[in-house]
Amino acid sequence: MDGSADERLGRRHLLARAGAVAVGGAVAGLSGGPAEAAGPQGQGPGPAGGGGGSEGRPFGPVTVRPDDSRYDSLLRGDNYRFVGRPEEIRLAGSTGQVVRAVADAVRSGRRIAVRSGGHCFENFTGDPAVQLLLDLSPMDAVGFDPAMGAFAVQPGATLGRVYRTLFKGWGVTIPAGGCPEVGAGGHLAGGGYGPLSRAYGSVVDYLYAVEVVVADRDGTVRAVVATRDQDDPNHDLWWAHTGGGGGNFGVVTRYWLRSHETAGHDPAALLPRAPGELRRCLVAWSWDERMTERAFTTLLRNYGVWHERNSEPGTPAANLYAVLIAGHRKSGTLELVVQIDAGVPGSDTVLTDFVRAVTADVGATEPAVLRGTMPWLPTSTWPGTGEAGNSITRRYKDKAGYLRRSLTDTQLATAYQHLTNDAGGTECGLLLVGYGGQVNAVPPYATAVAQRDSVMKAVYYTVWADESDDAAQLAWVRDFYREVYRDTGGVPVPGEVSDGSYINYADTDLADPVWNTSGTPWHTLYYKDNYPRLQQVKARWDPRNIFRHALAIEPPDRRP
Repeated sequence: MDGSADERLGRRHLLARAGAVAVGGAVAGLSGGPAEAAGPQGQGPGPAGGGGGSEGRPFGPVTVRPDDSRYDSLLRGDNYRFVGRPEEIRLAGSTGQVVRAVADAVRSGRRIAVRSGGHCFENFTGDPAVQLLLDLSPMDAVGFDPAMGAFAVQPGATLGRVYRTLFKGWGVTIPAGGCPEVGAGGHLAGGGYGPLSRAYGSVVDYLYAVEVVVADRDGTVRAVVATRDQDDPNHDLWWAHTGGGGGNFGVVTRYWLRSHETAGHDPAALLPRAPGELRRCLVAWSWDERMTERAFTTLLRNYGVWHERNSEPGTPAANLYAVLIAGHRKSGTLELVVQIDAGVPGSDTVLTDFVRAVTADVGATEPAVLRGTMPWLPTSTWPGTGEAGNSITRRYKDKAGYLRRSLTDTQLATAYQHLTNDAGGTECGLLLVGYGGQVNAVPPYATAVAQRDSVMKAVYYTVWADESDDAAQLAWVRDFYREVYRDTGGVPVPGEVSDGSYINYADTDLADPVWNTSGTPWHTLYYKDNYPRLQQVKARWDPRNIFRHALAIEPPDRRP
C-alpha cells in the first residue's frame, strides 16, 4: 500500500548538488545476477511462490506482538506522523504465508492492513483501527520467470533492488520511481512513474500479470493470478492493479513485467534497455533580492510552457526528464535538475535547448550550472538517502495535482506568496515534475491510470521533526494548496489546466469537505471515469470489504 515517493521530498539539496536527478532515495543491498535472482535451478518463482529473502532462504512467518522487543521498531513506516498499535505484526516470506495471515484475519474478524516498503503518505497502515499489520518486506525476490516469460518482482523488493538486479543480470529496466527505497508493492499498483516515464511510459504499461491473495464471499482465502490477456477470466483483477492503488482488492504477492510489443524468449529483449550514460544538469538560483515575483513566475511559467510544447510521445524531447524544485525562500535556493539518455541522438542539443528555454528572461541572479555525464545505475540508485528528512526529521505532508498545462498566472502569483511568507520553513515547497511523453500514448481506459494527457505533476510538500509543529506545518501546506486551486473548490478538478491527482500521493484531505468544496468527489480526482469499473472489480474480488483504508475503493452498493 506504499505510496510512490518518486520525487522524494526533503533531501533535495543533497541530491541535486551531487548531480542526481531523481529526487529520492537509497538502494537496499541485493544478490547478483540472474541465476541468483531466479529460483532453484535457475527457474523463476512459480505462481504460488516460495520462500522470501534475497538469498532464497525460507523466511517466516514471524509474529511480533506488543510484548516483543522488536515491536516498536517494526511499527513505523516512512512517515512518523502515523503509528498504529496492532495486536500483531505478521512478517510473511511466501504467498502461502500471506494466505494464512489473511485467513486468520478473516476468521477472527480483525482489521488487516498490508505494508511492503512503508512509504504511504497517509495512515493506511498506521491506522489505530488496524489489528493485524501484514509486513511483506521479506518477500523481495527479483528474477526472470521462464514459465511466464516475464520478470517476476515480489512486493517487498525496493525499486533500487529491482533496478540493480535487472541491470546487472540483463541490462534492462522499468520506468518506475526515482526513490529507490520505495517498495514495489504499492508503487506498481498505484500506477508508478519516474525519470524514464516520458521516454517509456508508466510502469503499469509493462505489467503482464499479478498474483493477488483475495478473500471470497464465503471467507475462503486464495491466491489468484491475473494477466493482461483479454481472454483471461481474471483480467479485470489485472486491470485494477494498473493504477487502482494498493490495499483495495487483496494482497499482491508477485508482479510479472514485460513489454507489450516484444516476443521471443530472450529476457534481455523483454523490457526497455537501460541507458548506458545520462547527460545531467543542475541549475540553481539563489533566493536573493533579485528573485522577485516577476523572476519567479517567469521561471515556473517557462518550465510549464516547455512541457506543454514538448510532451508528445516519441519525440526527441520526450527523452528528457526534469524536476523544478521551488523550495521556500528560507531554503535558500531554487533548483532545476535534468537528465536525458546520452545515447539518444541529439541528446546534448535537447538538453541545451531545454535549459535555455527555462532560464530565458528570468532576470534573477545568474544561476550556478553543473553539467556532465554519468553512468545510469549510480544515478538511479543514489546511495545514502531515500527517506523524508532523516532518521529524526520524518514527519511530512504531501499534496499533489496533475497538470495539462502550466499553472496560470494567478496560480503562479499564489505560489510566490506562499513560498516567501513567514509561515513556511526550510523543508517545504513546490515541485514541478516532468510527465507526459510515452505515458500519453496509452488510452485512459486501457489501464486504471486515467490521466493520460497530462504533462506535469505538481507536489506541494512540507517536512518537519517535532510533533509540536504538526498544526503549523499542516496549516501551511493545506493553505498553499487550497489557494492555488481556489477557483475550483480548493482541489485540482479536471479541466483545462488540472487533471485531478495521483493515488500514490495519497491525500485524505481530498475526501474532507473542509478542504474540498468543489462538489467533485475524491474518487473522481484520482480515478475519473475509471472509478465505476474499479468498484465492479472491488465487488467481485473483495465482496466482504476486507481490504480498506481512508481512500479505499468503495463497493458499488456503498455510497462514498
